[in-house]
Amino acid sequence: MEIKKGIAVSPGVAIGKSLIVDSEDYRIPRREIEPSQRVEEIQRVRNAFHEATEELDALERGQDEATGGRIKDIFAVHLRFLRDRSLRRRITDMVHTQSVTAEYAVSTVLREIAAHFETNVKDTYISERAADIYDIERRLLRRLLGTKREDILHLREEVIVVARQLSPTQTAGFNRDYVKGIASDAGGRTSHAAIVARSLGIPAVVALEDLTEIVRGGDRVIIDGNRGIVIVNPDQETIRQYEVYSREFLALEHKLDSLREKPATTRDGVRISLLGNIEFPDEAHLVLEKGGEGVGLYRTEFLYLNRTTEPVEQEQYEAYAEVARVFKNKPVVIRTLDLGADKYTQSRRLAPEPNPFLGLRSIRFCLQNLSMFKTQLRAILRASVLGQIKIMFPLITSVQELMQARMIVHDVMEDLDEENIHYNRNIELGAMIETPSAALTASTLARDVDFFSIGTNDLTQYTLAVDRGNELVSPLYSAADPAVLRLIRMIIQDANKARIDVSVCGETASEPEYVMLLLGMGIRTLSLTPPMVPEIKQVIRSVTIEDCNHLTRTVLGMNSERQISGYLRATARKILPEAF
Repeated sequence: MEIKKGIAVSPGVAIGKSLIVDSEDYRIPRREIEPSQRVEEIQRVRNAFHEATEELDALERGQDEATGGRIKDIFAVHLRFLRDRSLRRRITDMVHTQSVTAEYAVSTVLREIAAHFETNVKDTYISERAADIYDIERRLLRRLLGTKREDILHLREEVIVVARQLSPTQTAGFNRDYVKGIASDAGGRTSHAAIVARSLGIPAVVALEDLTEIVRGGDRVIIDGNRGIVIVNPDQETIRQYEVYSREFLALEHKLDSLREKPATTRDGVRISLLGNIEFPDEAHLVLEKGGEGVGLYRTEFLYLNRTTEPVEQEQYEAYAEVARVFKNKPVVIRTLDLGADKYTQSRRLAPEPNPFLGLRSIRFCLQNLSMFKTQLRAILRASVLGQIKIMFPLITSVQELMQARMIVHDVMEDLDEENIHYNRNIELGAMIETPSAALTASTLARDVDFFSIGTNDLTQYTLAVDRGNELVSPLYSAADPAVLRLIRMIIQDANKARIDVSVCGETASEPEYVMLLLGMGIRTLSLTPPMVPEIKQVIRSVTIEDCNHLTRTVLGMNSERQISGYLRATARKILPEAF
């Protein structure tokens, strides 16, 4: 039995067999096999070489002599490597002598060769062959991992997914009937994959560093998404204890679900609006089941993931219309596309951006892809007659961006007028405040929008210069940092002065320890992951606004993130001890 500690990102407990999901974009972890499996693994190596060679042969034959000469030269280099018997023998010998998987042997041997080309050869032409070796590695790994990728799409039994790192695209594609838990070496609490796991209600732990080197496919694994613990091959007594703990956790969930019809009102009578964050239309019903009063953040980019073509206008309209019909006259805030960074654009770019989170993403991406942006806006506006739909622009950094986005909305409205298509002419437009530049100019931005929504995930990331998905610096990422809290307070104050609505839709809104602080700062609308609505409602119904104001004054007088986090957690533990 081995116990690993990571970061808890989605609550709950799961016990099951592990399914390893690797990616050719990362170094494949070392996993040993039984001696009886060596022949099968060696055959997998041979099959991968054979299939990759056939694929390249076909690609080479398909090139035109006049225009494809340079490409054919590249293919010829790759084919020479793939047909090199000594290379194949070196890989199969490693499988045989060290009893490791085919994937690990291929990745290790080819990266050793690439490193030799990069560092030990002075000739520029030869050193550049390292890129060819990496390309061959990816081509072979696609063959070796292809079956596993099919497995994850066509599961027939419950599994615990274990991976080096999961993209939001992969996570969004999981079948929640069979994927019962997630564990990854990398990632942070607010990485997009973690957010999706929380939304799907799948227990998850990330930042486990070397879990993939320990777990083998089929091992029994326990995921403790409350404490951030993963147990590999637990003994029977540990399994029994966790089965009891899991039943207790479910009992707490059922108890809190009884609050569904009760208002989120403080003990002194202040009503708080609790909305849900969703990615998929069918999650709208989950928001209602948990007692949510609408949608405060509809992440529409997930309509674009797990597919090779962009969704057409009618597909998008139907997705927005489905949610609007569920909530009728309750608010549905649709965020325009937040593509880029780790979602969509990197995998589609011929030359990936060196620093994608500071690159072409969110509203910047939309403003440079006007046809895509206008298609989405047409679909939203058409659906706006079905309910209380609002439009929200993500990652606004300047007044200029905001004005451009508003102008495009009005252009689309004019097009709809010419086509006699109905829409809500008074639809509210809002901005997500999630960069320091937007926070510092919130008083100016407030003049041109109807509401603000504070995205604490990116606001924390950009304020502290900490990559929220990087496990190496994840301890530095905290919304309780005094710098982040001062910006949040400033945004709320500027929104109140401008008399526009302001809410919090980042993951901070889903964490019980932050509720009193946000209420004390003046927040009266929270948008959170649906499974957390009952817990947050219980905290709200247990406190007074004066309690919250007192806590906020105390916290804003502190100058240490550790001191603030400890104080917030200790206070919340007294109110809702079961959650901690």
